[in-house]
Amino acid sequence: MGSGVLRAGLIDRSTTSRRHLLSGAGMAAGAALLGGRSVMAQTTQASQDIIFTGGPILTMEDAAPTAEAVAVRNGVIVAVGSLDAARAAVGRGAQTVNLDGRTLLPGFFDPHGHVSMVGLQARYANLLPAPDGQGDDIPALQGITRGWMKAHEQLVRETQLVIGFGYDDSQLKERRHPTGKELDAISDSVPILFLHQSGHLGSANSAALAAAGVTASTPNPDGGAFRREDGSQQPDGVMEETALFAVMGALFTRLDAQANMEMVREGARFYSSFGYTTAQDGRSSTGTCQLMAGMAERGELPIDILSFPDILTSTDVMATPLYRKTYVGKFRIGGVKLTLDGSPQGKTAWLSQPYYIPPEGKPASYRGYPAVSEQQALDAVELAFRNDWQIEVHANGDAAIDLLIGAVREATNKLGVKDRRPVLIHGQTTRMDQLDALKTLGIVPSLFPMHTFYWGDYHRDSVLGPRRAEIISPCHSAIRRGMRFTTHHDAPVANPDAMRVLSATVTRRTRSGDILGPDERVPVDVALKAMTLWAAWQHFEDDRKGSLAVGKLADLTLLGDNPMTIDPDRLAGIKVQATWKEGREVWRR
Repeated sequence: MGSGVLRAGLIDRSTTSRRHLLSGAGMAAGAALLGGRSVMAQTTQASQDIIFTGGPILTMEDAAPTAEAVAVRNGVIVAVGSLDAARAAVGRGAQTVNLDGRTLLPGFFDPHGHVSMVGLQARYANLLPAPDGQGDDIPALQGITRGWMKAHEQLVRETQLVIGFGYDDSQLKERRHPTGKELDAISDSVPILFLHQSGHLGSANSAALAAAGVTASTPNPDGGAFRREDGSQQPDGVMEETALFAVMGALFTRLDAQANMEMVREGARFYSSFGYTTAQDGRSSTGTCQLMAGMAERGELPIDILSFPDILTSTDVMATPLYRKTYVGKFRIGGVKLTLDGSPQGKTAWLSQPYYIPPEGKPASYRGYPAVSEQQALDAVELAFRNDWQIEVHANGDAAIDLLIGAVREATNKLGVKDRRPVLIHGQTTRMDQLDALKTLGIVPSLFPMHTFYWGDYHRDSVLGPRRAEIISPCHSAIRRGMRFTTHHDAPVANPDAMRVLSATVTRRTRSGDILGPDERVPVDVALKAMTLWAAWQHFEDDRKGSLAVGKLADLTLLGDNPMTIDPDRLAGIKVQATWKEGREVWRR
């Protein structure tokens, strides 16, 4: 690590002229623990008056987009502007954090992700392909899993469960899912579950299927499928959508409360290492909400977690004190989540037109399928509107987006116009006429331009074809219509890498170097707002988060380079140097 990065931690007390270097520069993200907290969290100075200065400061405020200094008192911003104004606000005895030329901006606000599942990814075998892992072919997946099992023998004995997360058939050399027999080659006695990077498909060995009660006579559930061996009804191990979720539910009962708490901790730490100060847990269960609320009350969460429980299974929690407008110990429930379809790269998203190349065994007319019935969708949206619950709706395919638009229109006609801010999550294949409808109905598009990097080539060549692939996640088209949009990573589908989100939104460059849909690129300042101020606005929190302004929380992130001046093709390589939550440092590179 370069000395300049270390100097970004210098603390200056001007009354004594003493300088103290914060320790812990070698701590790995989310790994080094001391008393249940990151080592760097232990080094936070006792003083509650802090001045940040000495580098570019990006405020996300149009009236004053940059500043020389930011002053913080008791976790709240009290001055933004000149260094003299900052000193006047807190006094010359305040701590001064010397940015040393690094760039300070608001902490990133996650518009959609699954922080508890990120902890699952951190705890179990990493099957992600390059550049985030080494799962580039099926033998590699087998080798990674065997290595993980050897390194975690006690955990395997205790839980009788092995999980691998993040394989991607579109990136595997074999261009297919690993089968149950290939997982049996790792072990046919211990249940093994591989989760696809999308989180919508997976593969299980024979022991896992048996433990979940899946046999040749098990029917396909609504909204999902057990793929079968050729010429028989015997499951081949590969599962889609609700079939996968049923098996996950059966197997995950083997994880105790302590394991689940550790996954939440690891997920939150991992988020903070990428500069996020607010994380989301989309489609939470009631139990997960209760677990996270308990952790928050005990002060165990380093950053805010905003939960959206599943409206089809977990509305009971909405009638408890856990549903509230304010955070208690860094946790609150913000609303509810509805899922209408699956994954485009998994070819389960529900399209209005057929897939460019259908999955093996599917006809040329195959368009994917809905996850719920039309009536379920209509009822769910109306239920949310009647109870004034904000609803976030997963819809990747344009047929699913049509269903969302129809449901919101019907509920609005019944219950009247109100600033409810229903959210379209992903909206990968949003058409231009649908953008117009989203604007008319007040639906917030939370888009997923990260797909242009991770799966852009695959979308162009296999999923959608060149014409439709060009306009996935149409960010610039939203801007042209005067719409605010947000951008997310859907972690653990991808790492919660804010700079990768930024890069994809600005450049739309694919793995192969192609630019997928150049007309849908947006400038850096717009892309940053989609990750900060507009993300806070999406959740009715822009009065206290999302920009550097007096009265807002001192949620901050420090970047190694200035995204406003660096070559756009280098954005993905910018590293987060430190993260502060309400003025307290919670992570440092």
